[in-house]
Amino acid sequence: MASESHASPRFFALRHAFGSPYDTSFEREGDVMGEPPRCPHCGDIVGLLTWLPPYTGKLNLHGQDFGDFVKGPGNGLLLSERLVDAFRKEGLTGLSGFHPVEMLRVRRQRRGPKPPVVPRYFYVSPAYGRAVIDAAHSRIRRSEPISCTYCRATGVDAIHGFSLEPGSWQGEDVFRPRGLHGEIVVSERFAQFVTQHGFTNMLLTPTEELVWDPLALGPPPSTPLGQA
Repeated sequence: MASESHASPRFFALRHAFGSPYDTSFEREGDVMGEPPRCPHCGDIVGLLTWLPPYTGKLNLHGQDFGDFVKGPGNGLLLSERLVDAFRKEGLTGLSGFHPVEMLRVRRQRRGPKPPVVPRYFYVSPAYGRAVIDAAHSRIRRSEPISCTYCRATGVDAIHGFSLEPGSWQGEDVFRPRGLHGEIVVSERFAQFVTQHGFTNMLLTPTEELVWDPLALGPPPSTPLGQA
């Protein structure tokens, strides 16, 4: 699936590492949520409902110790204080908010002693609106044709690798791309940052290798990535 035109820069899809020794999940407190983000051109929804303050909830420990990365409510993420501190210190970009989250309850979901220290977590939002999916070099099954050339928002039935349009990425290290706003994408610099510091509970997959196909539909008929 390699392609000369997509060899550099490299990007990775960021997902929760379910079943890892640091598997951690979060449940927000309360049912009040704000409006979802919308495309500034067509008005279509390009994300989940917005999580509003107060930022409180329950932390669930499924692994042996708490992870540095936790999937958050809405379009955001929960990051440990040590990850946030390193992110800021090293000048990485693409996240906003950094709201402290109050844990009202911490529950262990498996047998064993609870770790003595619960990390402090911050709620952050990945950037959206610049980088865009390269339709000609991605293998995505969509439920309907793209109608807005800006957001390119459609239902997605399967992903068998994707790439970004050359020149659309503006250097953010964490972002949600137009045309696939449900995915969190990170730069190669961010991937190296994770490895260097040993941050946990993250699954990083090169975007051209990402496969998500819950209905086993297979790749779309036209497969530019596979032919490149």
